[in-house]
Amino acid sequence: MALHPLLLRFLLLHFSAVAVVSSLSHPPTTNGTAISPTHSPSAPTPSSAPTPKTPTTNGTVISPTHSPSAPTPSTAPTPKTPTTPISTSTSTLDPKQLRALQSLNIPTSKDPCSAPRHISTAAACDSSKPFRHLLSLTLTNCSDDVALSFTALKSLSTLHTLQFINCRVSPIRFPYELTSNLHSFTCINSLKKLTGVWLSRLQNVSDLTVSHVSITASGPSIILNNMKFLHSVTLSHTNLTGYLPKHWHPNLTTVDLSGNNLKGKIPLSLTRLENLGHLNLSSNSLNGTIPTTFGDLNALQNLSLASNSLSGSIPESLAAVPGLMCLDLGSNKLNGTIPKFIQDMKKLKYLNLEKNSFHGVLPFNATFIKRLEVFKVGDNSNLCYNHSTLSSKVKLGISPCDKHGLPMSPPPAKYSSDDDTSDSSDDEDYSNVEEKHHSNGPSKIVLGVAIGLSSIVFLIVFLVLLSKCCK
Repeated sequence: MALHPLLLRFLLLHFSAVAVVSSLSHPPTTNGTAISPTHSPSAPTPSSAPTPKTPTTNGTVISPTHSPSAPTPSTAPTPKTPTTPISTSTSTLDPKQLRALQSLNIPTSKDPCSAPRHISTAAACDSSKPFRHLLSLTLTNCSDDVALSFTALKSLSTLHTLQFINCRVSPIRFPYELTSNLHSFTCINSLKKLTGVWLSRLQNVSDLTVSHVSITASGPSIILNNMKFLHSVTLSHTNLTGYLPKHWHPNLTTVDLSGNNLKGKIPLSLTRLENLGHLNLSSNSLNGTIPTTFGDLNALQNLSLASNSLSGSIPESLAAVPGLMCLDLGSNKLNGTIPKFIQDMKKLKYLNLEKNSFHGVLPFNATFIKRLEVFKVGDNSNLCYNHSTLSSKVKLGISPCDKHGLPMSPPPAKYSSDDDTSDSSDDEDYSNVEEKHHSNGPSKIVLGVAIGLSSIVFLIVFLVLLSKCCK
């Protein structure tokens, strides 16, 4: 019996509707993963993006205001830009000095005074006429054919500032006319090898910076004793041996002798420098105790004594230093309790007390720790914190205290509170994603009821049409 045309059309419409409804209940998959109708695999939702985590070190809490680019006390010195401005005078450089630069195989333009500074040579000149003279010269990333000569350097005796940066050329004895006129000398990863006697000839410099260059000398004294005008001295990572000087020039504002092999105690004379603002003696072999007279350094802003063999306690006199911003005492043999006065230092931003032998209860509260940009206190096995004052979510690398004020054992895992926050947010994001997958599109129960009802309606209509066709 041939089906009625109306009945045939109805059957086609019904099966098309069932196919559409069925496709909604089983979305297409990509690599076996169901994708909801509103989900695009090429555009992840904000909740699925990873949460950035604040970098931490063992026992270190870095606040959100901490900047990774912020320099630490042990970083290599930054070469100072000459302060003498380049004059706009139309006169040219003294021909003798131009020939001297050329004889040294230093790349120069026709007139270095008026030429823009470039990567290998920077110069500043005076305004004298008819010819100008060099006041400042910086040599950077020198080529192998650059060679120093005594005659050429004598022609450059008007220099006040001379800088070598990444210039591994052989040093020669500077003429007296040049050494007597220099006010600032910088040598960073340059001149291959220096001696204390060679540097001691720079008697009139006020700013001396030598870093990442091997210096052969029995100690810093042979270099510094004759420099009567010295204000800033940096002799870092130079393999210096011996002891710290007993006599210092009273006008010193910066002393950086880090990264050497100096030994012995810190002399009391160093704490009598009224203008001293920056002191870095880290990464040496110093021993003994921290002098109590450090409290007399009213201008002190940065103090780093890390990575030595200092013992004893932190002197209470440091409470009298009003502007201290950095206190780095990590990696020593310091003991005793951590003094509470540190919490009252309003300008302190960097505090490192890790890898010592401190004991007792950490006297700091959460407000103080959050105010710091860097805080390190881990690897002090006998030190603990009061869990009623500090949340257990802030992992400091030390244990919480028991009821007797002693560390609980074992110590907690070393990770920061930022990790806890990130992990919880990741879990929350994951649950949100799951809820979105369940909420997108009709549920299976609704789809089943819809298919059932449509089948019943179809059956009724089919029987009605069949009865009409048979009459």
